[in-house]
Amino acid sequence: MAGKMNVADLRKSYEKAELSEQESPSDPMLLFEKWLHEAIQAEIPEPNAMTLATVSKDNRPSTRPVLIKGCDERGIVWYTNYESRKGLELSGNPCAALQFHWVELERVVRIEGRVEKISDRESDEYFGSRPFDHRIGAWASPQSQIITDRSVIEKAALKYLAEYPKDPPRPKYWGGYRLKPELWEFWQGRKSRLHDRLRYQKEAGGWKRERLAP
Repeated sequence: MAGKMNVADLRKSYEKAELSEQESPSDPMLLFEKWLHEAIQAEIPEPNAMTLATVSKDNRPSTRPVLIKGCDERGIVWYTNYESRKGLELSGNPCAALQFHWVELERVVRIEGRVEKISDRESDEYFGSRPFDHRIGAWASPQSQIITDRSVIEKAALKYLAEYPKDPPRPKYWGGYRLKPELWEFWQGRKSRLHDRLRYQKEAGGWKRERLAP
């Protein structure tokens, strides 16, 4: 019989890299793009996965993984069903947070800001680039709604496959969001739990960079 696992005893020493003010750019987006590129180059699983945190009208937080699909000076973009739980929560409270955790690189990036829908043109362009079955899936799934069993979405997929056998258009309830960063935090694991944490806060004319205690 296997012994009882004690999660309190799980420990790791972080010793792969460091994060200094001297080597970090004044623009946090540049540092984020560098770290994202390094995560992709390292071929770690799902380097584009991030956790999205939203808050409901009654102040109950919820999180879920989503995939980053774009980033530039305007912010971070992802796509989803506007009528899902996250979509409904964002319509009531547009403030949200994102987190990337690249375990193999011992790095975390946290981003906070306000969220807005991207343009229909951008959503149409991205939707048209998706694999055919993914586009059918967007039509078939009433995301976050209760269904009796899996056959509900399987039958819906067959229905929309017959309706759109070649080029499914984008559903009006599906599209992109952009988080416009107001705060960034970059965390690099270090030995003895003395981790590096740099925070960037938006201010007039640029960003204020500060070091936080681990």
